[in-house]
Amino acid sequence: MRLFAIGDIHGCADALRRLDQELVFGAADTLITLGDYVNRGPGTRAVIEHLLELRSRCRLVSLRGNHEVMMLRARDERSFFSKWLTYGGTETLESYGTTTLDDIPAAHWDFIESTVSYHEEVNDFFVHANVVPDLPLVEQPEKTLFWAHFGVPRPHVSGRRMLCGHTAQKSGRPLNYGHAVCLDTYAYGGGWLTCLDVATNVCWQASQDGALRQEMLGPPESLE
Repeated sequence: MRLFAIGDIHGCADALRRLDQELVFGAADTLITLGDYVNRGPGTRAVIEHLLELRSRCRLVSLRGNHEVMMLRARDERSFFSKWLTYGGTETLESYGTTTLDDIPAAHWDFIESTVSYHEEVNDFFVHANVVPDLPLVEQPEKTLFWAHFGVPRPHVSGRRMLCGHTAQKSGRPLNYGHAVCLDTYAYGGGWLTCLDVATNVCWQASQDGALRQEMLGPPESLE
């Protein structure tokens, strides 16, 4: 069984499809997506449709990102709607061919609402943004899970490696501290969408224009 983690997608449906074309996710695979499926990039609708299709043929674990948090808030608090548009909501609505959240399909809202705050495997755990290192995952504040920047994180009390997104690495390559790895590689901004084979540390990266590259996760950065 293969175990993969994919960083922030942000409406980059073409890059997501390219990764799937290369890796052919199937019934024996677990695919953990780290949140931020919506906003900024051009293809939010196509991203969610593809994730729903993946859910039918592999074990898909979809984390919630801060952009899903904002989109749900824009739906439930109409006073927040205009502000949400400035965070990439305009591009999201354009992908649905509408100007109102009322036209987004119920199945897509169901997907967003089904996203989870964190996920654990034997040697690694997965969050969107970051954690408080001294707290177990079940006690983590949502502000940290969804919004805290990566920085230079301390090792988590669990002893497991943290895999996260949220903090865009404009270099186009994951930032690795050994005990913590950020997989947001700025897909919507002309960078790459990263998929990490969690067991082998092989990275596959796809761009919106269809380019693909494969390389090992870089050596850990110094904490000093």
